[in-house]
Amino acid sequence: MGSEGSRVVVPRNFRLLEELERGEKGIGDGTVSYGMDDADDIYMRSWTGTIIGPHNTVHEGRIYQLKLFCDKDYPDNPPTVRFQTRINMTCVNQETGVVEPSLFPMLANWQREHTMEDILVNLKKEMSSAQNRKLYQPPEGNDDQRMEQKGLVLRCCIL
Repeated sequence: MGSEGSRVVVPRNFRLLEELERGEKGIGDGTVSYGMDDADDIYMRSWTGTIIGPHNTVHEGRIYQLKLFCDKDYPDNPPTVRFQTRINMTCVNQETGVVEPSLFPMLANWQREHTMEDILVNLKKEMSSAQNRKLYQPPEGNDDQRMEQKGLVLRCCIL
């Protein structure tokens, strides 16, 4: 009786609960993971992701931390994705760490069926691409964190 063109649209919170459950179970080979940033966030907006750099690239063995922000219009629109760890990639703004949607096809061509897991897996694949696999990377260590975090401490001291 159902028409071929109709589909069930899963409500935002149910969708995010599904993603949370999948993220908690672990993904594939364990080199990509994600979960809620704040368990008390009832709107499930703030998420943390981790990518372990792929083999045979300058990223090999490095651990990259990301923040994903799912606004009220997720999953109809993509989350904002930002690297907390400094990284040199063609689709990442070097000043802010934000993954630029216009430079990352998955975000530019977002579809409701895409997930945060898909984003992280595709970012890992992008690390292996010809244009990113050999790019010079910032040194590892405490200096890898974004400037805004350090700037916040300096601004507090100045005031």
